[in-house]
Amino acid sequence: MSRTQFDQELEERLIRYCRIDTQSDEKSTTSPSTARQLDLLNLLLEELKEIGAQEVRLTDYGAVLATIPATIMRRAPVIGFLAHVDTAPAFNATGVKPLVHRNYDGGEIVLPDDPTQVLSPKQSPYLANKIGEDIVTASGTTLLGADDKAGVAILMTMARHLLAHPEIPHGKLRIAFTPDEEIGRGVHPNLPADLGVQFAYTLDGGDLGEIVYETFSADKATVRIQGVSTHPGQAKGKLVNALHLAAKIIDTLPHVTLTPETTEGREGFIHVYAVSGTAAEVELQFILRDFEMDKLQAHGQLLQQVCETIQAVEPRARITCTITPQYRNMRYWLENDMRPVELARKACREVGIEPFSVPIRGGTDGSRLTEMGVPTPNIFTGMQNIHGPLEYISVQDMARATAVCIQLAQLWGREE
Repeated sequence: MSRTQFDQELEERLIRYCRIDTQSDEKSTTSPSTARQLDLLNLLLEELKEIGAQEVRLTDYGAVLATIPATIMRRAPVIGFLAHVDTAPAFNATGVKPLVHRNYDGGEIVLPDDPTQVLSPKQSPYLANKIGEDIVTASGTTLLGADDKAGVAILMTMARHLLAHPEIPHGKLRIAFTPDEEIGRGVHPNLPADLGVQFAYTLDGGDLGEIVYETFSADKATVRIQGVSTHPGQAKGKLVNALHLAAKIIDTLPHVTLTPETTEGREGFIHVYAVSGTAAEVELQFILRDFEMDKLQAHGQLLQQVCETIQAVEPRARITCTITPQYRNMRYWLENDMRPVELARKACREVGIEPFSVPIRGGTDGSRLTEMGVPTPNIFTGMQNIHGPLEYISVQDMARATAVCIQLAQLWGREE
């Protein structure tokens, strides 16, 4: 396997960034949601200054912004590149120990801190295509954090390379590192204006060559159940157990359809992901997902109808269902101007990668940015098995993504 000029830098950056705990917290009301995200944000702030980036700053909402000046005289669109620093709350992210498995031989990778965690090409078919490459994993008890510190490493490597080589022709570029993407709060209302770009890209994708312009549309639902609390010894005819009502709501919703574990492709779902409370009061957290708005709305209506039915059966309780929009399918806007997608595909082909696009069953900061007027497709990084202990990434995939971004910057420099 041939190595590129970017491999060592990318590997060192990824390891350095992954060791920093940056897990976000949905329950927090601050921005960033956790102070630990600032540990990486402040490091990136200093690294950007060291490599010669301009207009480097940390916003009051926790985004690091910087400029790579144009190296051409002609007028060209200002293009943004973004990655998020936070890691998912879904799994342990404290004490990450990145491991590099050099020249992968195609076999199983046993993670040393928990030998029951085995990365295998049988369960992860993408891995079978990475023979001879350098695979980075965690040690078995944490996630790795390649989502999205791989994107961070790629953009820092791209920025350093372009700043060190002013002979490469490109227009003005803007870099942004955002917090709280994993909890749906990565795009602050001020970010589009502060970024100041016509188009942008997130580096937050998976398989080699993936260019994403279609994502889920997403809503969040919070169901609160207020029961009637009393001493259980004298509860007959008085107690209304909120936990029982919560169980009835969950049990009444579809189980063999409309759940993440029973859907794929373009099918949406209703997913209960958190339950908290007591017999007196319970809170249920749901996410609603679909590619089409009418179907997303139908998921919300179904959940509300189930809540109303359980409420009618037990009028002494009080059940509320609050649905909050999160993000929308970027396709709704990008299909009106596919230039950012087509140029990304062209950049892939020019560096020897065949691009492809499939709808992703998730969202990115680009979903919100696109909705807010900045068309922002998503570019691959190579990250796999995200949000869990078997997360991994190929250093060479990251190098290929870096080459695509550099080529993409040059292609935009020829646009008007």
